[in-house]
Amino acid sequence: MSQIFDFLFGQYADYETLDIVLEIIAAIFTLLSVWFSKKNSIWVYPTGMICTAIFVYLLLKWGLLGDMMINAYYFGMSIYGWYVWTRKVDEDHFTPISMTTRKEHIISVVIGLSALVFVAFIYESFDKWTNWTAYVDTITTAIFFVGMWLMAKRKIENWIYWIIGNIITVPLYFYKGLTFSSILYAVLTIIAIFGYKEWKKNLNSGLAI
Repeated sequence: MSQIFDFLFGQYADYETLDIVLEIIAAIFTLLSVWFSKKNSIWVYPTGMICTAIFVYLLLKWGLLGDMMINAYYFGMSIYGWYVWTRKVDEDHFTPISMTTRKEHIISVVIGLSALVFVAFIYESFDKWTNWTAYVDTITTAIFFVGMWLMAKRKIENWIYWIIGNIITVPLYFYKGLTFSSILYAVLTIIAIFGYKEWKKNLNSGLAI
């Protein structure tokens, strides 16, 4: 049993206690944020802003620049998403769940490609192309950038991007030694699958507002 525990959590032996506590707190608020998103609740944003702020600090400290930029972007998009979700489209209704339009698909491609180029530039500037994980990191960054933008627009397809990105991130974070975060993303993948189903059900029933 101790060997299994050391294998899963041994990398935390050299971490500061505060950093471990902060990662756990951030993980809890991340779960709350995704759960609120699944429920189509505005609370997705305040809880999300707390967890992303913590992760920006931790990931910058650990030198994971791509992951750090994802969370910094999340924080900014949370402010935008909070505005969109609370904006009334008429006297009685707020911005509803909807399908992504052709124009929005094009914008998604532009956001994804821009994220790839931007993160690649950052890694090149700081000479961070030292491991294969850096290349995977650029891909997941692009995926999550698009997913966050679509969520802010309340588009159902955002869940597809979250699912794909999470599936890639689970083994990636475990390899990096972030066991708590790896477990977190495994749980987030499951929630994202149910989130897509719940949003689709609301959309089909006309109760997507």
